[in-house]
Amino acid sequence: MTSLPIARTDLGQLVIESLRNILDQSGHPAPDRIDENTLLFGKGALLDSLALVTMVVDLEQRLEETFGITLTLADDRAMSQRNSPFRSIGALVDYLMQLIDEETGRD
Repeated sequence: MTSLPIARTDLGQLVIESLRNILDQSGHPAPDRIDENTLLFGKGALLDSLALVTMVVDLEQRLEETFGITLTLADDRAMSQRNSPFRSIGALVDYLMQLIDEETGRD
């Protein structure tokens, strides 16, 4: 468990690095501009379902390695939300912040 606060910008960068890595591995070029509005999954998005699963696993590993925090990103809670936390980079970062705050006891 991490005791340091994790900045939203650091999480955003981690998500962007993971996305670039997944796109590179799959042979798809990354767009020139990637920001919080970049769509990850769904209509017109960068990832198909297999690439999304790969990215979720990659992010879980990066969170552990970078921040020392273990989270499960794809669970019933994530899948049952009205607005998918995997829709865009911004939505995913918001979801990560929520999970980390819950995990570390900060509300």
